[in-house]
Formats: sequence, C-alpha cells, structure tokens
Amino acid sequence: MAVLIQPGQMTLADWREIYRGAEVALSDAAKTGVDASAKTVEDLIASGRAVYGLNTGFGKLAQTRIADDELAVLQERLVLSHAAGVGEPLGRDVTRLLMSLKISSLSRGASGIRWSTIKALEAMLRADVLPVVPARGSVGASGDLAPLAHMSAALIGSGEAFCKGERLPAREALAKAGLEPVQLGPKEGLALLNGTQCSTALALAGLFEAENAYRNTLLSGALSVDAAKGSIAPFDPRIHALRGHQGQIDAAAALRGLLDGSHILDSHTGCEKIQDPYCLRCQPQVMGAVLGILRQAGETLQTEANAVTDNPLVFSKEGDAISGGNFHAEPVAFAADQIAMAVCEIGSISERRVALLTDPAVSGLPAFLTPNPGINSGFMIAHVTAAALVSENKQKAYPASVDSIPTSANQEDHVSMATHGAYRLLQMTQNLRDVVAVELLCGAQGADFHAPVKSSARLETAKSRLRRDVPAYSDDRYFADDINAASALIASGELVADLDLPGVA
Repeated sequence: MAVLIQPGQMTLADWREIYRGAEVALSDAAKTGVDASAKTVEDLIASGRAVYGLNTGFGKLAQTRIADDELAVLQERLVLSHAAGVGEPLGRDVTRLLMSLKISSLSRGASGIRWSTIKALEAMLRADVLPVVPARGSVGASGDLAPLAHMSAALIGSGEAFCKGERLPAREALAKAGLEPVQLGPKEGLALLNGTQCSTALALAGLFEAENAYRNTLLSGALSVDAAKGSIAPFDPRIHALRGHQGQIDAAAALRGLLDGSHILDSHTGCEKIQDPYCLRCQPQVMGAVLGILRQAGETLQTEANAVTDNPLVFSKEGDAISGGNFHAEPVAFAADQIAMAVCEIGSISERRVALLTDPAVSGLPAFLTPNPGINSGFMIAHVTAAALVSENKQKAYPASVDSIPTSANQEDHVSMATHGAYRLLQMTQNLRDVVAVELLCGAQGADFHAPVKSSARLETAKSRLRRDVPAYSDDRYFADDINAASALIASGELVADLDLPGVA
C-alpha cells in the first residue's frame, strides 16, 4: 500500500517505508493551505512591495529588484544556475525519499508554491521519473541548494533523470512517462531548491541502515557470547535497572532473550572463569548508549522531516512573507554526527569480539577458528578486514558540524556541513555491515565447535539461515564470497525480522 503524505504528521515509520520502496500519495487535504499560500504570493507581487525571493535577486543580490515580467525567467535561471553539483548521483532510495520530503514540506502551505507544481513533482515520483542528483555540492545552508536545484531542473525539463532506471535527458524522461515540464511561477524555484530535504534524506537513510545494523549486531554479539562460552550474568535486569538508561535496559533484555534456552550456556555453568572481557560483558552498556543516541537522532530527524525549511516563508493568514533561516541544517548536522559516532562504536565493539574469537588464548577455540590451523589460515585475514573497516569508520566519524566555510560573498557566513556529514553515513553503515558479517561468521563457526551442544532456539534458527548461504568453514577457500553473502543477509534484515529487537521507533 502507498504511504499517504500528510504534511506535518509523518512518522519515522512512514519515511522508513518510503525509503524501503513504498509508493507515495499526497493527501488532498493539504490543497486548501497550499492554494492560500500561492494566492498570498500573487497579492504581494501585485502590491508592489519588494519581497526577498519573490521579486528580488538572491543571496548577496537580494537588493536587486526584478521587474514583474521577468519573474518567471528569474525562477528558471535560479534553478539552472544553482544546479552545480558534482559527483555520483544519489541512489534511487535516497532520491525517492528526498522528493517525498520536499513534497511534504511544500504541502504545509507556507512556501507560496502552486498545488499544480507540487502535484507535478508527485507525478514524477509515482511514474518512477527520478532526477539525477549529484551527491556533492551542498554545505547545508542556505539549504541544500545544489542537490535540490538538480531535482528542480528535471521538473522543468533540464538536466537528467532516470525513467524506470534508464538515464535520459530530463525532457525525454518526462515525455516517456507522459509528463510535461513545469513552467515555474513566482517564488516556486526558490521554494523547490531551498530547504534541508537532501541532508535530511541522507541522514534518515543513514539512521535506517544503522538501526538495521544495530539489531543484527545484537544477534551477532549474543552468538559470540555462546561461541566464547561467555556468561549471561552481566545481562541480569537488576544491574541495568540500577543505572536507569532505557537503551541499556532494552539492550540487556534483547541479549537475554536471544540467549534464553542456550544449552551452550548451561554446559559451562560453574566453570572457573570469573569475568568476560568487556566486548562480551559490557554489550548492554555500549549498545544501550548507542540505542539512546540513535533514538535521539531519530527524534530530531522526525521533526526536521515534517518541517518547512525554505525561505522566505509565507503566512497566508497575515498576508505576509518573512525571510528567516529555517534552511540552516544545523539540527541535521548534529543528528548526522551522532549517528556517525554510534555506527563507529557498534563496529568497534563487534571487531573486538572477532579478535577474541580468533585468539585461542582468550577464546579457548582453535586458532583462527579453523579445525586445522597451520595448513589453514582460517579467519586470520577476515579479522584484519574488520579492523581496517573499523579504522576507516573512525576517520569518517570526525564531526562535520564543527566545520564552517563562508559562501555567497559572505552573505552565508556560517553553514552546517550537514549534507556531506549525512552522506558519509551510507558508506559507514556499509562498512559496519561488513564488520558485523565477519563477526556473524566467527560466532557461527565458534558455536559449531561446541556441537552437538546447541545454542538457543533463536540463535540456532539464525545460524541455520546463515548456513544456507555460507557453509561451515573447514579448509581454506575464497573468503570474500562468504563475507559478501553474510553482509547481504544482514542488509536484507531477514535474520532479525521476527526477533522483536529494540530499534529507533
């Protein structure tokens, strides 16, 4: 079923569904407010009053007055001049999310854009005509100008677009779908390309991928506990209730649930081991803190996704248009930095468990998890790969929000850097999936050494599903395929789909 865009009332679950491929429909209830806003723009222009973005230049050129008969040309040239992005195009899922966010924001009725123009953008989305939006070129204020300009250029028949996956000149892509280019009216170009929808779409995508990786890491972490014959005692609810952090309480409960009924745990009750290393024992504390951060970022992004962030804003009731700064993406930049740090920490503790399981002095398992170490290297270099990816994520986790560089002849003298701060998240979460894939393989291999003693029903089910794609490791073989298969299984969400593990919302 299609997700109904109800401006200002969308949930993270709605945006997640759109990101995952759900169709989109715009609620007609928004038309009244949109029409009133567009009428206010007409009235302001007719009054002769100079209003930024309606009948003036932009940025440093705001003092330049534009004649009424040039207003349509002004909007078109604005879009074309600002379509200055570079680099690879945004992926299909992010582009669909970007367009949906822009439709929602414009439909709040504070942007001065016509209903027909919003519906034209919706028609492109529904017809699978997706603008080619270069990923690089925004500093996150004054909005995501370059990416949104590329989106807007396709709407007016310029630039390029994908039509059902085929990359074409935009006008040709529109025609192939039976659509016509839009002739922009006053304020419409500015309303379309001003705002935080690109950085927000990228940050939401990063959040959703981080959430999926988080759940899979709870699974791989629990499997590692069994593989290492660790203790379930550190997950006792009384410990976590005394600290009080909800994320920690939820993470501990999830780990207990995954390990409940494990015969491997039962097999070493009363052993001489007193405490496990932190990567096993402190999972609730680390993963709980991560969950709290992801939830906080989710709250910020849900608010931002429902916001109106172009400029100036039109207030129909008062017949006014006010220039402000809602386009400044500082909230998104902070949220993206939080997600980046969380992703980095998930991978960091997962890699430590890989190191533990492959070290016979700590794990008690065969060296590098191979039945015949020496002639076989086993998981030796798989651990190196995980370590390399964790280090790469550490480098990428440096906060983007602490940077700023003046633009537009110092008119835009403080910027958020939200867009590339959010853009890195998809590469970071891919790295994380690969790290967790290595841990999942290590945990399954380690647990196999304890046969015929079994783990819990939940972990055995997950291990059986993994073994359909990746058989147990005996003699050395081409290892990359194993990691790629496990990573793809993690990306699909299949392993954790029925486990009711905690998430963002």
